[in-house]
Amino acid sequence: MLLPPSNEFFSPSAPALVIYFLMSSSLKDKWILITGASSGFGAAAARAFGAEGAKLLLGARRVERLEKVADEARKVGPSEAHPHFLDVGSTDSVNAFMAWARAKTHQLDVLINNAGGALGLDTVAEGKDEDWEGMIQSNLLGVLRMTRAALPLMPHHAGASILNVGSVAGRVAYEGGSAYCAAKAGELQITRTLRLELCGTGIRVSSIDPGLAETEFSLVRFKGDVERAKKPYEGTIPLKAEDVAEILVWVASRPPHVNIDEMLIKCTDQAALHKVYRRK
Repeated sequence: MLLPPSNEFFSPSAPALVIYFLMSSSLKDKWILITGASSGFGAAAARAFGAEGAKLLLGARRVERLEKVADEARKVGPSEAHPHFLDVGSTDSVNAFMAWARAKTHQLDVLINNAGGALGLDTVAEGKDEDWEGMIQSNLLGVLRMTRAALPLMPHHAGASILNVGSVAGRVAYEGGSAYCAAKAGELQITRTLRLELCGTGIRVSSIDPGLAETEFSLVRFKGDVERAKKPYEGTIPLKAEDVAEILVWVASRPPHVNIDEMLIKCTDQAALHKVYRRK
């Protein structure tokens, strides 16, 4: 959490804290929109931004779980946390969500495109259309739809941010990951394109790309198979959702003239996609 100024804070005995405060931008009362906020990185981000006193617009398909996340976020400090159904795979749903958002605020300070995920681990030869289409809709087209709809609400030259949650899979391919890797590579290229298109507006654009992280990701990928979902993490100390949420807060709270273009985050046990240390 960002620290408020005080006499003790600015004492000579705490120069590092002074530097940290001066190099940060407060998120208090800023409006943050998070997609895919019902679990994983999105839910953790809601709590983390809530702890900074931000105002939250939370979207996801699982509304009951989303409402619980909003309740959790309100308990840690935000003055407002509003949940609403959102399916980023549908243009109509995105437009309805943004109409609802505009009724809450005339300004959006941070957009976090987090909704997405992997479906299956089939080879191209055995791939299923419904899995491919689901991954492209949520991870790729969803980012385009949400960004297009949100941009009119984002102020220029005020440190507004678009944070796209990508993956190491967008940078390195692996067997069985054709559509997911392609979708996340597309997300990275969308981010890079937006960085060029929005240059001069003051809107920052970032891709935050985690590696091995234990959330519901594998459970969704393996369609509820709990035992199979556990295997990628066996013997490791993977990233947690809270680790990524902390990074999202840090990136969004940089001074307005600072843009973190891209960030690749892996747990210490993962030196590369296929190089993972596993304890016996």
